[in-house]
Amino acid sequence: MEEIISKNRVIAEVRGVCKEYQTGDTLITALKPTSVQFKTGELTLIIGPSGSGKTTLLSLLGCVIYPTKGDVFIDGQQVNTLSAKQLSTLRLNKIGFVFQSFNLLAPLNSLENVMIPLQLMNFSDVDAKKKAEKALELVGMKDRMKNLPKMLSGGQQQRVSIARALVTNPPIMLCDEPTAALDVKSVGVVMDELKALAKDGKSVIVVTHDMRLKQFADRIIYVDNGEAIENEIDTIENH
Repeated sequence: MEEIISKNRVIAEVRGVCKEYQTGDTLITALKPTSVQFKTGELTLIIGPSGSGKTTLLSLLGCVIYPTKGDVFIDGQQVNTLSAKQLSTLRLNKIGFVFQSFNLLAPLNSLENVMIPLQLMNFSDVDAKKKAEKALELVGMKDRMKNLPKMLSGGQQQRVSIARALVTNPPIMLCDEPTAALDVKSVGVVMDELKALAKDGKSVIVVTHDMRLKQFADRIIYVDNGEAIENEIDTIENH
């Protein structure tokens, strides 16, 4: 039975987390000590210039890297003590990833691309197909199920990648510059899809340097020079 996602509960948290890299004799701090919570039912923007530390924060939340100090929690579970294999299982079940470059497999059509995470979870082909069709329908791409990626526009490819990210019904959606490769019209369509997923009870976290996306946000975290600061949204027009 699919997990029912309730709104307004803390689904991800970093506590006193920092990330440092040693390069020769130089210690580089990619992210200074940071504590922040993320709740279901919210679309959170992480905004900052290149090299600010925003992608590092996203990578920590995505359980792709370990923190140098501090703790990371996903759905109440402390994850920085887990093995690489345990992290892989957690990512598959709890986190959906949406990338700037779409990362669709060129030889596979839309339906087959969306079925991949379910096949990794050992769903039968029949069940995987049914769930993938539903996910594509949610993002308005059911009529493009048989299309290869090269037959789709950038906005359509991104919507297929969103369907692939949500097909396992993860409580967290992490999006790394999901609109950077899109035209203005497609930006609006994709962000409307992500906003709808947040309203439906997921925690949608979007890393971007694009200030135009502020109108879609419930929360904004600014990252600059490795420091993360949350700002209240008081100047954003209702979307």
